[in-house]
Amino acid sequence: MRVRVLGCSGAIAQGCRTTSFLLDDDVLIDAGTGVGDLRLDEMARINHVLLTHSHLDHVASLPLMIDAVAALRMAAGAPPLQVHALPGTIAALRVHIFNNLIWPDFSAIPSADTPLVRFESIAVGQVLQVGGKAIEVLPAVHTVPACGYAAATASGHWVFSGDTERNPAFWQRVNQLPVALLIIETAFSDREKALARRSLHLAPSTLAEELDQIDRRQRYPIYITHTKPAETGLIMDEIQRFDQTPSRVDDVRHDIRWLSAGQTFEL
Repeated sequence: MRVRVLGCSGAIAQGCRTTSFLLDDDVLIDAGTGVGDLRLDEMARINHVLLTHSHLDHVASLPLMIDAVAALRMAAGAPPLQVHALPGTIAALRVHIFNNLIWPDFSAIPSADTPLVRFESIAVGQVLQVGGKAIEVLPAVHTVPACGYAAATASGHWVFSGDTERNPAFWQRVNQLPVALLIIETAFSDREKALARRSLHLAPSTLAEELDQIDRRQRYPIYITHTKPAETGLIMDEIQRFDQTPSRVDDVRHDIRWLSAGQTFEL
């Protein structure tokens, strides 16, 4: 499986795109502003979108992408684009975006029987079979209903935490999987630790506590995502400092890296 990082920033700025990953050429994980860097034909080949939650930085490009490729997909006789999300996420999209006020309701265009989009409810623990890939829905702890994902590949699972704060259920499940790599959010620096706590995001000190829950027998690269552009350097410095501190549990060192848009993983 090929994973393209279209966007992985916690906000926009020059060179920064918000969260979106393209699995092979037909499955999109989140639909942040990074989707806008795809060509029209690349967008038209996407048949499944898996959303972690309803926040704008993760869904901003979804309505625009659907509009951009509508004519291409209808001319090709393509099936409806399937948007897989938690029930609360789907409800938010219907009420606040696809409401014929902010954006057309593409789940009823051109007709309710043959729409451009179908919303498919998912649940934590469910394993989706999409585009020939098995993708498990993982728990997340956020201010709105949220989840993460684990996609099975030949070399292990590609795991994405989604937006989350402290999340013991996530680690309980991840420790049962053969992990190839982990992508985990750290949205704020420790100087904004209180804000991170209120908004249910991780900061480096809470990330350290979370990584202590990894099974000691497991070793895999850990990529940091969702950093705020103004704080990325500080966040990564703080993460490096805690991971080099001898007092960490069992003196564990991790292979921690910064994720950047444009990276591609072959798994």
